[in-house]
Amino acid sequence: MDRPYFDEDRVSITVDDHQEIVSADSECESLNPNFEKFKIFTKNGMIRLDEGKNEHSTIKKIFLMGIGLLGKESDVVAIHKNLYSSLVGAARMEAFRIFSAAVAGKCGGDANVKYAWYGGSRDEVYEIISHGFSRCKEAENGVSHGIGIHLSPTNAALDSVMSAEEDENGLRHMLLCRVILGKPEVVPVGSGQFQPSSENFDSGIDNPLAPKKYIIWSAYMNSHIFPNYIISFRTPNNYCVKPKSPSMKFPMLLNVLSNFLDPSKMKLISSYYKNFRKPNGPQGLRTGLDASIVFQRKLNK
Repeated sequence: MDRPYFDEDRVSITVDDHQEIVSADSECESLNPNFEKFKIFTKNGMIRLDEGKNEHSTIKKIFLMGIGLLGKESDVVAIHKNLYSSLVGAARMEAFRIFSAAVAGKCGGDANVKYAWYGGSRDEVYEIISHGFSRCKEAENGVSHGIGIHLSPTNAALDSVMSAEEDENGLRHMLLCRVILGKPEVVPVGSGQFQPSSENFDSGIDNPLAPKKYIIWSAYMNSHIFPNYIISFRTPNNYCVKPKSPSMKFPMLLNVLSNFLDPSKMKLISSYYKNFRKPNGPQGLRTGLDASIVFQRKLNK
């Protein structure tokens, strides 16, 4: 179970995949000059983490593992940390501490604090760091799990990656946040729920066994979510384009499937896909439909 320790000099929190982020002030000092493209973050009291240090390496590893096959093709360019150095930042940290303690008292001593990803445009990420969350996004493709702030568990970050919009430098940006889940309830697809169904619950999830979404209701979006880091990264062209039709390109499909299929089946699919792309590959597989039929037959064996 994730447990927060609110020591400004040292923070240690276990995340979903049993990795641990351990930070100290000595690991946050960066001698590298701040690049122009990151001034929007550094001028707001955030500091760029040194590459190769434990804190940077752990967050990078968690991110790349959480996006499946896409991680092999992605490049983490920078990670910035929120130091809570301003009066407002310190107040937000204290508020998160107070609400965490309150939820823990309500839930038998465990506030159920998790790390989670949130993707958006660079300007949206900046606004959240500066002023907090201000609105709930509309459901993508008409699929909703309630009306609230939707975040992704650390081991299933792909949804948040898809929401991270590319900026003029070709970079995407995501927040790594601490989230107070308390006692979550299942929120089904298509639900218009916007608050807990009863005082027994504190948040929502899409699946009780393997959640892909954490839902924080709008009333709690600035008390139960605390942004800790911004990760800036590049992905291959067309990998994160949101589909506008029921069809999608195979590389994108493979990334989606990696969140649901076991490694052995993903290895099999990847192998057939590579063979399919070869100039002397199987004849007759001229359309995505033909290829999908072949993949389905292989999976069913």
